[in-house]
Amino acid sequence: MPLSEHERRQFEQIEAALRDGDPRFAGALRAADLRVHYRRRVITAALGFLIGVGLLLAGVVINVILISVAGFVVMFACALWAVASYRRMTGSTTGRTPAEDRGSGNKRRAAKGRRAGTQAKPRLMQRLEERWRRRAQPPDGG
Repeated sequence: MPLSEHERRQFEQIEAALRDGDPRFAGALRAADLRVHYRRRVITAALGFLIGVGLLLAGVVINVILISVAGFVVMFACALWAVASYRRMTGSTTGRTPAEDRGSGNKRRAAKGRRAGTQAKPRLMQRLEERWRRRAQPPDGG
């Protein structure tokens, strides 16, 4: 529920009074915020990514494959680190359904992994078995 304008102003006044009265405590509270921590991690990962790009380009220019590969690995690792930190910072999820929410009915199992309104596609083994049955049947009208 969003705050009203009056409540927002009161909250800002309380924050300002806290900062003025005890700056060490206010700084400790700000440093304990997880969003600040993950934001720093995203920024660090972005800088690491740029270092990886520099290594990759330096390896290409001086024609040393090992430096190029190291640059790519640094870029890849930093990209994964940044994405993971960003997801934790924003609280976004992967879209997977937790195991306890899936249900135990056959209808739910058949619909697992599908979007609403789409039809189930036969699995690979089912398609292969169907092709094998068609091949094994004698031709009609022989």
